[in-house]
Amino acid sequence: MSDVSFVRTEMLPEQAPPASEVGVLGWIRHNLFSSWLNAILTLISLYFIYYVLSNILSWTFESVWNANSLSECREIMMATWGDTHGHACWGVIKDRWLQLLYGFYPPYPAHPDATWSNPPESGGWPAYFRPNLTFILLLVAIAPVLFTKVPRKLLFVTAAYPFLLPWLMWGGSIWGPLMVAAGFAIGYIAYKVVLPMAGSLTALILAIALPILWWLFAAGSVADAINSVIPIGIATVESRDFGGFMLAILLGVVAIGVSLPIGIVLALGRQSDLMIVKYLCVGFIEFIRGVPLITLLFVASLLLNLFLPPGTNFDIILRVMIMMTLFSAAYMAEVIRGGLAALPRGQYEGADSLGLNYWQAQRLIIMPQALKISIPGIVSTFIGIFKDTTLVSIIGLFDVIGLTNGIRADTAWNGVYWELFAFIGVLFFVVCFSMSRYSMYLERKLQTGHR
Repeated sequence: MSDVSFVRTEMLPEQAPPASEVGVLGWIRHNLFSSWLNAILTLISLYFIYYVLSNILSWTFESVWNANSLSECREIMMATWGDTHGHACWGVIKDRWLQLLYGFYPPYPAHPDATWSNPPESGGWPAYFRPNLTFILLLVAIAPVLFTKVPRKLLFVTAAYPFLLPWLMWGGSIWGPLMVAAGFAIGYIAYKVVLPMAGSLTALILAIALPILWWLFAAGSVADAINSVIPIGIATVESRDFGGFMLAILLGVVAIGVSLPIGIVLALGRQSDLMIVKYLCVGFIEFIRGVPLITLLFVASLLLNLFLPPGTNFDIILRVMIMMTLFSAAYMAEVIRGGLAALPRGQYEGADSLGLNYWQAQRLIIMPQALKISIPGIVSTFIGIFKDTTLVSIIGLFDVIGLTNGIRADTAWNGVYWELFAFIGVLFFVVCFSMSRYSMYLERKLQTGHR
């Protein structure tokens, strides 16, 4: 018997893995056909997907675009395909898409009294210039907030946009929005002046009280006085003319933009050591979260005027904006409170060791980390409140859902149903999916790990 052992002196060359284990074939084998049960479920799912898509695609693309009524659509379907089943009548979208987008907002608002205006339909600015310009400015205003590579100088547009939006959409004198902006300047100056003399609490109270007093008792009179000397304005558009998807964008932008800072304040107030502040924040959050949004909208529409002085004209859209903002802020506060609770105690102790005061610690250390943790919940709240804008149709506002009832009430389009709601679904999907994708991008960008 030989006791000579063999030892390999050189390694065998590497071989490529089998084609069935890598690439597309490998993925299909391991994920779709890894077992007989998985293979059966895969085949059933593929058949179901084929069945659904074949019907949806044929209904979508074997359709009629050029028609002025549902009966005309059906005549074209019978002449082309021999039946009216399984074919969409997109003629209603082609005929009413402007109304679905803008409601009854006038494309060329008249303005006989101001110094400059959008010209009449005979020429001048293009149709729907003001709402389109408002939307473009919205994209410019949020760009430096959402993306760090955008020039920081655009933050001036971001700061001015909350005052440009109501002026462009409702019209009237430019001095009204400017006097509202002056209230914030008054509060800032009061805080800076009083802070070294009376402390942060007194300065904060005055910074809140003085702008409110200014807006309630002085801003309107000062704006009217200046406008009588230097009249600058554009055509006034009534709130009853607002509608369509434009109204959903308007309500969603205001509710989303205002509810986030209010939610941060409420979340911090709920964790405050000041008993009155804590109980006020807890009471507000629990009350709002315990009441359906539709109830708050009915309060805004029917009951709020009972608590106002006689003759007060409180715009219905403004009332809805306030209620939707408060509703969203309550949920936002709980989302952010979850982010604050997820932070380890060492972050607070580290801020104390650096000698930072409460607001510095929140601004530089605590809140950035809490907001990063809360990104999925924040965006989910944003998407939810944007979809909830369709509830305003119940209180008489002609949003995009409410307009479908009026369109279907027309004898020309009586009976049209799926096409209108499919178009509306696409509009909402584009906005909501964009917000979802941005949140995923932001999570990847802020995923710094332990660096």
